[in-house]
Amino acid sequence: MKTSYLSKHGGSSNAFTETEYTCYHFEVNREYLKGALDRFSQFFVSPLVKAEAMDREILAVDSEFNQVLQSDSCRLYQLQSHTCSQGHPLNRFTWGNKKSLSNAMGSGINLREEILQMYMSNYHGGMMKLVIIGGEPLDTLEAWTMELFSEVKAGPLLEISPKTDMPFWKSGKLHKLEAVRDVHSLFLSWTLPCLHKEYMKKPEDYLAHLLGHEGKGSLLYFLKAKGWASTLSAGVGTGGTQRSSYAYIFEMSIRLSDSGLKNLFEVITAVYQYINLLKQSEPQEWIFKELQDIGYMEFRFAEEQPPDDYVVDLAENMLFYSEKHIISGEYIYEGWEPELVKHVLSFFHPDNMRVDILSRSFDKQSQAIRCEPWFGSQYIEEDIPSSLIESWRNPVEIDGNFHLPRKNEYIPGDFSLRNASIPKSSNDDNPRCIVDEPFIKLWHKMDITFNVPRANAYFLISVKDGCSSLRNSVLTDLFANLLKDELNEVLYQAYVAKLETSLSVVGSNLELKLYGYNDKLAILLSHILAASQSFSPKIDRFEVIKEDLERAYRNTNMKPMSHSTYLRLQFLRQIFWDVNEKLKVLATLTFPDLAAFVPELLSQLHIEGLCHGNLLGEEAINISKIFQNTLSGQTLSVEARHGERVLSIPHGANFIRSVRVKNDLEENSVVEVLNIFTVIVSCMSNSLLCEMQPL
Repeated sequence: MKTSYLSKHGGSSNAFTETEYTCYHFEVNREYLKGALDRFSQFFVSPLVKAEAMDREILAVDSEFNQVLQSDSCRLYQLQSHTCSQGHPLNRFTWGNKKSLSNAMGSGINLREEILQMYMSNYHGGMMKLVIIGGEPLDTLEAWTMELFSEVKAGPLLEISPKTDMPFWKSGKLHKLEAVRDVHSLFLSWTLPCLHKEYMKKPEDYLAHLLGHEGKGSLLYFLKAKGWASTLSAGVGTGGTQRSSYAYIFEMSIRLSDSGLKNLFEVITAVYQYINLLKQSEPQEWIFKELQDIGYMEFRFAEEQPPDDYVVDLAENMLFYSEKHIISGEYIYEGWEPELVKHVLSFFHPDNMRVDILSRSFDKQSQAIRCEPWFGSQYIEEDIPSSLIESWRNPVEIDGNFHLPRKNEYIPGDFSLRNASIPKSSNDDNPRCIVDEPFIKLWHKMDITFNVPRANAYFLISVKDGCSSLRNSVLTDLFANLLKDELNEVLYQAYVAKLETSLSVVGSNLELKLYGYNDKLAILLSHILAASQSFSPKIDRFEVIKEDLERAYRNTNMKPMSHSTYLRLQFLRQIFWDVNEKLKVLATLTFPDLAAFVPELLSQLHIEGLCHGNLLGEEAINISKIFQNTLSGQTLSVEARHGERVLSIPHGANFIRSVRVKNDLEENSVVEVLNIFTVIVSCMSNSLLCEMQPL
């Protein structure tokens, strides 16, 4: 398809290849849709496959490969493919680059002929799905489809992938992969049968909910209490390899501490103790019902997607869901079947498990080091002692701290719209200040546009001397991370119920955001503030969070794009503490330092916030009272509140800064150009806030 037609008419096109299918998609201004469809359809009727176009695409493929060359997740995926059982469909180089394609041509393979042969075998009606989103009536869109795509070759639906009983990987192996970033991550993978036909029952989601839970009694809660882990996620990914026609892959990813890495096998033992708990417990219908309620809620109030994204989602959905569920399939939970859950759970055993460790900490002088040929990653393959395998196969005990999660109190039940009885003419276009007191200032804007039961509440909490010095800046980072760690159980439960929270350090202030369904928003805020008010750092968590923060500092600016943005902000902001200097200060800080700092940091506060969405003014005022009734700090004076200041650049000045990439193996570079303009505005209001971002 000629991109010139699309670009001329405000559009664009793209394509991507998954494990078992390729998706082509485009967008264009409405009045040019038929012309674009005409050109699009010809690719599936009589593709040109020009030699010069192939050369260009080889360079594009190589460029995309080079962009992920230093990605730990991509390197791990390729290692898993490389060490997969010989002859298995996954045992291949799945990216492609200039070398692989040139080598194929150099060995006598006619790449153009291979492409045409693949086209003849697979590009026919039985193997294709088509979705068109347009502003025209459905009858018109249907007529265009029949007119433009009727010449696409007919053909049967073929078997997508070769069926094989071959295992994905050899059991009893531990793969250690050298990481690019400073990280210790454990990946446990189990293969499950293909569950395409069970999309309404979603047994894998039920198990992911329990194995990935973060509340009291969960696996992560236990590992954090031991000081072995900081994060955990579990489930079947959305990629084609994870959800193929020959198997699903359920993966658990655990971010380990230094202590967790040293106690690696004890961590895996804990995993199997929790799995054994699930096997000994009857599957719980109330848990399935919670997932069902959340799924229905998300479908009922799904936000409108950009058409280009939505058309891709629908086309992919047509591959997996029945016609009735093409739109709703991913949200549906219907047909509770505990025996199916037990069946899927039976695949969680060590003989069906792959173990990968991603870390910089392994013996690089070992004679056992191997090299993955495409990414050049160094790795070691070791045998796991058979005694450990046996202990995981039949755990002798289950730790008493493990139990199923409690019911989720944050799942909303009230979806009424607050603006239903308010005339649109009575609602201002701009937020209104409804609370203006020394301690808190609150703005409010009721939504009259989207008509969904969601709200956003943003609060900027000015603290005393949060970033007045380099040392205070690091201590504030430590405090914020420790507080998030303390709140994690509450925040996770709310997150599952689609009520999300963000707590971060912005400049010298704390920024608290709550966004999602409004029914339980005030309850969540009261729980957060109550826990924050009584929060007292614990020395064991201090050591773990300090280690996490050290890694975060070390991993800052590993990617050239984010590094360039960092350098720009460093140049413009009046106060900007360098991350390398923060790393040095962090190493000197002790628990008594933090314990002495926190009361002083919170001794004086000022809050300014905005409540927007499905909230009445009275509800927003009640939210402000939660702050006033819960927090005990004095009011921070106006003079002590730090506002963001940007340096004034002299007219006509030119500055060039050249910095080497942080990762010596990084092959990509970035050039960022910042143009400073003088903006003259005739003031129509008291102030103008102008945030300029580079193009």
